[in-house]
Amino acid sequence: MHGEYKMPGGKLIVVDLAVRDGCLAEVQVSGDFFLEPDDALHAIDAALEGHPADADEQVLAAAVRAQLAPGVIMYGISPEAVAVAVRRAVTGDPAA
Repeated sequence: MHGEYKMPGGKLIVVDLAVRDGCLAEVQVSGDFFLEPDDALHAIDAALEGHPADADEQVLAAAVRAQLAPGVIMYGISPEAVAVAVRRAVTGDPAA
């Protein structure tokens, strides 16, 4: 499944994932944003793994926020924007 979201005033966030047994799996977040440190991207992917596929944006954004280490800097991306891209991937609706 594939979802994209262009954050207002920010960058493009792309999410590719699978759904297995009703849960998010093989989550890969990418896009034209920047993170410091770079390995924070792995933390975002891991934060989303295993969540129910029907989890709402608030739950997904909170999971991302909770997984990020102190001091991570996000340029052109937010946990909320990642959550929108995930929901779009799951629903297949580009406006979800």
